Amino acid sequence: MSMITAIAWVPRGCAATFPTKYVVDDHELARISKLAKLKLDDANEDLEHGNRDKDGDVNSDADTEEEGNIGVKVSQLNGHRNADDDLREYDLDHYDSDVVDEDGEPLSMLGNAKSLAYHESNAEDPYITIQDGEEEDEEREELQILPTDNMVIAAKVEDEVAHLEIYVYEDEADNLYVHHDIMLPAIPLCVEWLDIAVGKTLNGHTVDQTSKANFIAVGTFDPDIEIWDLDTVDCMYPNAILGQGGEDSRAELHEGQKEKKRKRSKKANDDYHVDAVLSVAANRNHRTLLASASADKTVKLWDLNTTKCAKSYSYHTDKVCSLKWHPRETTVLLSGSYDRTVVAADMRAPDVKAPRWGVESDVETVRWDPHDPNYFFITTEHGVLHYHDTRVIPSSPEKSRPVWKLQAHAESVSSFDVNPVIPGFLATGSTDKEVKLWNVQPTGPSMVVSRNLGVGKVFSTTFAPDAEVSFRLAVAGSKGAVQVWDTSTNPAIRRAFANRVAPFEGDMQERLIGVDEDSSESDNEDNSEPVGHSDQGGESMEED
Repeated sequence: MSMITAIAWVPRGCAATFPTKYVVDDHELARISKLAKLKLDDANEDLEHGNRDKDGDVNSDADTEEEGNIGVKVSQLNGHRNADDDLREYDLDHYDSDVVDEDGEPLSMLGNAKSLAYHESNAEDPYITIQDGEEEDEEREELQILPTDNMVIAAKVEDEVAHLEIYVYEDEADNLYVHHDIMLPAIPLCVEWLDIAVGKTLNGHTVDQTSKANFIAVGTFDPDIEIWDLDTVDCMYPNAILGQGGEDSRAELHEGQKEKKRKRSKKANDDYHVDAVLSVAANRNHRTLLASASADKTVKLWDLNTTKCAKSYSYHTDKVCSLKWHPRETTVLLSGSYDRTVVAADMRAPDVKAPRWGVESDVETVRWDPHDPNYFFITTEHGVLHYHDTRVIPSSPEKSRPVWKLQAHAESVSSFDVNPVIPGFLATGSTDKEVKLWNVQPTGPSMVVSRNLGVGKVFSTTFAPDAEVSFRLAVAGSKGAVQVWDTSTNPAIRRAFANRVAPFEGDMQERLIGVDEDSSESDNEDNSEPVGHSDQGGESMEED
């Protein structure tokens, strides 16, 4: 099985030109050893609990056994003794011992090693044609990221192995390739790019949070949020962990800490999540704030300075699946839930009753309109796209009246994005495997093009953040492949947004850029399914 659950773009110029190779020095080795010991202690504790329960069952059964079973055990013991006698001639107790020669020196595969010639440096060895410096320069060049490149971060599950794939997208070269990857402890569900450094540097010093950085926050099936440095290749552990796992790590790493580690709580609390993290949202104005939504029905606000939870909110009665900060009212957070409501709350006033809107089914995603933040979008499990005005607050969620709503797909609208540069340009993706592009005008939305991009069920559709590549749309889904679609090369898009695309004479080939698809695909996928498209306008829409 292979699938990609979420995608995030990194703006141009934010990644380091030459990423740093992860180096395990003495301090980092000590940190890794302690963190590994913490994981091992968790595993041993679970094993002890399992053995204790098993021993209880075995002992209760043993008390009721008849004496006749003793004879069987004695015969089995005699059988083991006979087997031991047969193996004694092979002297397996000294199997791994070193064999020595007449002088007492250990023998090796290279018995004449003492007579071999060696050189103090590789530069003097005539048989070494590629010197160390040349290898380092070549590797450094392979890792280079140009200021005109974009990073694309994909949260991927492949054969039950969870990891982040960090792609580099070269627009001018029509190239998309995997730069490096990061192993994860659990299936990733959401990712959010951070422009602030979090946690500790490799030498143990606190990072400089005043400068720009290139980090990623990852929410998984585990209740913790891991934060990784994208400019460091081959990392073994995250820079920071938000949640109880981070608290346990801090306690373990604290010198002289002897206090017994707390067991993981299953009850919702104000300090950390206790269930899967379904959404994370970075505040671009207050850069040290990160919001998270969880299946434990809470929204939490994290202080990235301390990596601790600053406040917990309980606005919903079911899983909270989507978050988005207001682009101008920088303390207002939009949240959507499986309780079929959306809340726009000011995080500074947790006790104030927040406006609430209702929809016909479970919420999938919520987005503010970046070109007019008085409005926001909601997509639902029943394939409907809602457009609401924040100034029209219903007396109850059941009485919500959107500006317009649209039956965008026959199945769930599992992904949605608003183009941050081009007003009125929307993208929806669905479990029906279709990606649709929309043009929203004062009279309402109209579909411009519908495509099956061959990614399976669509789980992520995200526009590039930079004006130079504003028509690029990254798409991924249940087949584990990423496709970057240059929508400006589609004739229908060029007609709909003629005033925003560069003029072009002659025939234009439509650009769809990806890497080779994995041979292993998700279950229940039709491998022979064709990639098709339709350019059309007009889907069912209701205006209120």
